[in-house]
Amino acid sequence: MADQLIRATAADGGIRAVGVITTRLTEAARMRHRLSYVATAALGRTMAGGLLLASNMKQPQSRVNIRFNGDGPLGGILVDAGLDGTVRGYVDHPEIELPPNALGKLDVGGAVGHSGYLYVVRDVGYGYPYSSTVEIVSGEVGDDLSHYLVTSEQTPSALLLGVFVGAEGVTAAGGLLLQVMPKAERDEALISLLESRVGALKGFTPLLQAGKTLPQIFEELLGDLDLQILPESQMVQFHCGCTFQRVLGALKMLGEDELQDMIEKDDGAEATCHFCGQVYQASSEELAQLIGDLRREKQEARS
Repeated sequence: MADQLIRATAADGGIRAVGVITTRLTEAARMRHRLSYVATAALGRTMAGGLLLASNMKQPQSRVNIRFNGDGPLGGILVDAGLDGTVRGYVDHPEIELPPNALGKLDVGGAVGHSGYLYVVRDVGYGYPYSSTVEIVSGEVGDDLSHYLVTSEQTPSALLLGVFVGAEGVTAAGGLLLQVMPKAERDEALISLLESRVGALKGFTPLLQAGKTLPQIFEELLGDLDLQILPESQMVQFHCGCTFQRVLGALKMLGEDELQDMIEKDDGAEATCHFCGQVYQASSEELAQLIGDLRREKQEARS
């Protein structure tokens, strides 16, 4: 099943629903970063969550930045997701592995940590980005992003995220976001019904493993509530916009002395993109060119 995002409404526009399948892009991240099982689950859930949060933005260039800074051994998680369906991310310690939790599942909460902070930055494509900070409530990612939506955006929300990874890699990953819109926020019966149906689910990945498609999942949850599935499905993918030219630009910011030191000691420079793991090599000649550019710029500034 292709990685994709689908939107829908229900209850005469009182409920907004978004579903995303991220199996292939989560596997791509696992391979790029050589992630352990629990790191794959943590990053995969956060990437799916990022795509779901970005899905309600307006400008084509809008993006959401999610950062977990917990007290667990995994360290930080950083994910960047866009309305255009692209997402990238990494964890500080991709090799960390933990025993299963009390339920026999991957201990994402233990890896991320049960205390710390979740930072969410929304770049709407113009002006200053909007940033919010909330405390981590469980480290399970889905609970924490739901907490963010309720406390920072004051939107009653249910968020299901899941990643199933085994010896053969990632075989199911994605998420589901259900939100009660302002026109229905006072409909307590509708909110209670929605909570009971979401609470009856045993997770998101079991639905995918059972062969359910996103429209089928929506139909089972909201089919009797005037469900309207938008006809356009959006492809989503792991994508990083790093380039060699951007790397050279970053190296240039180090200044002449540091660049000269790299030439003399290392005969060049090596840079690795944290988001995608791509390794870039800059030769001593290319570093010398940067030094020349810096000197010319200084001369022009003086004249």
